[in-house]
Amino acid sequence: MDKILELVVKTTGIAFRQVANTVELLEGGATIPFISRYRKERTGGLDEVEVEKIQKQHSLFTELSARKESILNVIEKQGLLTEDLKKQIDSTWNPNELEDIYLPYKPKRKTRASVAKEKGLEPLAEIISRQQNIDIEKLAASFLNNDVKTIEEALQGANDIIAEKISENKQARERIRNLFAEDAVISSKVVKSKMEEAEKYRDYFDFSQKLATCPSHRILAIRRGEKEGFLRVDISPSEENALKRLKYLFIKGQTNCAALVAKAIEDSYSRLLKPGIETEFSGESKQTADVSAIGVFAENLRQLLLAPPLGKKRILGIDPGYRTGCKVVCIDEQGNLLHNETVYPHKPQEETSVAMKKLSSLVASYKIDAIAIGNGTASRETESFVKRISFDREIRVYVVSEDGASVYSASSVAREEFPQYDVTVRGAVSIARRLMDPLAELVKIDPKSIGVGQYQHDVDQKLLKESLDRVVESAVNSVGVNLNTASKHLLTYVSGLGPVLAQNIVDYRRENGAFPDRKELLKVPRLGAKAFEQCAGFLRIPDAKNPLDNTAVHPESYHVVAKMAKDLKKNLNELVAEPALLKEIELSKYVSGDVGLPSLQDIVKELEKPGRDPRKGIKIMEFDKSIYKIEDLQLGMVLPGIVTNITNFGAFVDIGIKENGLVHISQMTNRFISNPNEVLKLHQHVKVKITEVDIARKRIQLTMKDIEQ
Repeated sequence: MDKILELVVKTTGIAFRQVANTVELLEGGATIPFISRYRKERTGGLDEVEVEKIQKQHSLFTELSARKESILNVIEKQGLLTEDLKKQIDSTWNPNELEDIYLPYKPKRKTRASVAKEKGLEPLAEIISRQQNIDIEKLAASFLNNDVKTIEEALQGANDIIAEKISENKQARERIRNLFAEDAVISSKVVKSKMEEAEKYRDYFDFSQKLATCPSHRILAIRRGEKEGFLRVDISPSEENALKRLKYLFIKGQTNCAALVAKAIEDSYSRLLKPGIETEFSGESKQTADVSAIGVFAENLRQLLLAPPLGKKRILGIDPGYRTGCKVVCIDEQGNLLHNETVYPHKPQEETSVAMKKLSSLVASYKIDAIAIGNGTASRETESFVKRISFDREIRVYVVSEDGASVYSASSVAREEFPQYDVTVRGAVSIARRLMDPLAELVKIDPKSIGVGQYQHDVDQKLLKESLDRVVESAVNSVGVNLNTASKHLLTYVSGLGPVLAQNIVDYRRENGAFPDRKELLKVPRLGAKAFEQCAGFLRIPDAKNPLDNTAVHPESYHVVAKMAKDLKKNLNELVAEPALLKEIELSKYVSGDVGLPSLQDIVKELEKPGRDPRKGIKIMEFDKSIYKIEDLQLGMVLPGIVTNITNFGAFVDIGIKENGLVHISQMTNRFISNPNEVLKLHQHVKVKITEVDIARKRIQLTMKDIEQ
């Protein structure tokens, strides 16, 4: 165990004590949000990213340790485990090196070499391998029998045995692996019979690039083309260099036997070594590309989930459309549906005045505070139409991303929430609720359907789900959740809960009414002391008798705050209501075995702004009023836009028309950047210049260079 901890320390660069304490907390059932927020004394103040890094590395080395045990058992059962071999396996913590050591002992299906051995040709192979100058054909003739009828067959069998031994040689594999790492090129060619169908992969019809420098989005695109049967892909270094390295390792002179070994080397490389190492590098490059793409997706998702909320307002939501009309819903401050109907302000019906009167009436009747319009078909026209209406109050109009709304509307979650309404009504409700609180609404949708990221359907789906679930969990816990209004889906992501306890909380709330305080959570079926410890600090009760129940202060620290208030001769309500009092507190007086300075600093920070939502305020996006379709664009135009998606190669910007434009990473700033997130964030308002418009392919190229933002 200590060895694994030492390896985690080495790979993460985090101190041993911090790693050991973090692993102990994780193994005790603590969640990453809980550890990073409430156990800073134990971890030395590690943040979520560092705690997750420790968790991943510890898990990897633990799995590798189990693999080593399994390999040792297999070799021992074969009766081939020597002390030296055991020492080799025990000392390696490199997965590839471990598999190289194991390869000669790995149970195999029938191979050409195993067939040759069954024919009694192994001694011949061993003699040839010594590379002495002997009459090899005369020697081979002595191995003829019922199974080996010719000298050529005997020599071929010996070649197969030597080739397999070379391919299983640890040094040989290391040399070829190093060559792949240094010089391997990934190349792709189109399958000629599918050239027309493969048009979207035209960039890769005859493509090659050094694997080490090939960006993740290209690797994923090439792999997708290969998977769909449009491209043939190869990863390899120079064959000449590969054979040179192997011959240097195995050839001992210029005898006739050495010539046979050289022939076996060529066979071994082309038939066994290259395909094996190529598969290894193909998998590793795909995994690296997956991690990169998932990282982009995760960062986009985090920004989307933490997008500014409008807050508890009455909202009129519109899912715009032409022929089928605009679906309109009105929701109250809790997101409950009050009213729904359809209006037809656009062609072909063009019932503009009727629609205006109807929306004006709905705003007045339901005391609407704001209007949310989905950003899909007819969005700009609907926004323009709404802004022409004279309402009885000031109404702010927001354009909201509707990515994933259709997925939500057809889901079991939506059916459960609105069993009596069809998908069009549910979609409009989702649009309205996203304006009120993006986080609370988006947790109901599979992150892959939200429309941010790149190649999300091509990456490792298990890894993607784990990463995105972590992002959602982190976002939910960083904001905090209202215990008395949160949906089951939102509660599921709270530290220490999960689907079962989330449902139990909702059921308890339905049967017993609102939770008066956090302690009442312990009455929820199956929610024990451990789950309470993990979740309590992330759940808020705005009107609780104890004001700390509406803060991120954990119940385990309530006694500390009570002592602070007592020392100031104030009660808790007075302390929370007068943040200026906190300046009089000398934190060192409250340090104890359980509570250190980091936790005390967090407590004071929370008391300064109790229950504060960490998300920023929302802004309205104003598009250029003269631009409605791609044909309206002209080169050199400078337009306002909003960033809708970020990838490794650039960012997509909504400029108020159906098609988003692309700002390539090289066009974001005059200085070199390796990651678009250095410059841009999701939903950021930007100014862009039109540099290219391809109406036929619906593509728009943009630049931000030399444009004042």
